[in-house]
Amino acid sequence: MPVKVTVYSSDLCGFCFRAKRLLHSKEVAFEEINVDGNMDVRRQMMSLTGGRTVPQIIINEQPVGGCDELYALERAGKLDALLS
Repeated sequence: MPVKVTVYSSDLCGFCFRAKRLLHSKEVAFEEINVDGNMDVRRQMMSLTGGRTVPQIIINEQPVGGCDELYALERAGKLDALLS
């Protein structure tokens, strides 16, 4: 089964850009959901992830956190396993 990655993001968010750049570098397709100006979508994000800030990243329905957490998984050598 292919990996499913969702990134809740904002257009003016540098951390969102960095997280998406890492996923692109791993050639991972992801669904991007922009929360700008949409409180319903932001509430949905907070309900699913528990996070209030963007980005919020979900891999195979498992919230992994934001940009810092994504890069921490990469540094620990755990991100590739989640993405495969």
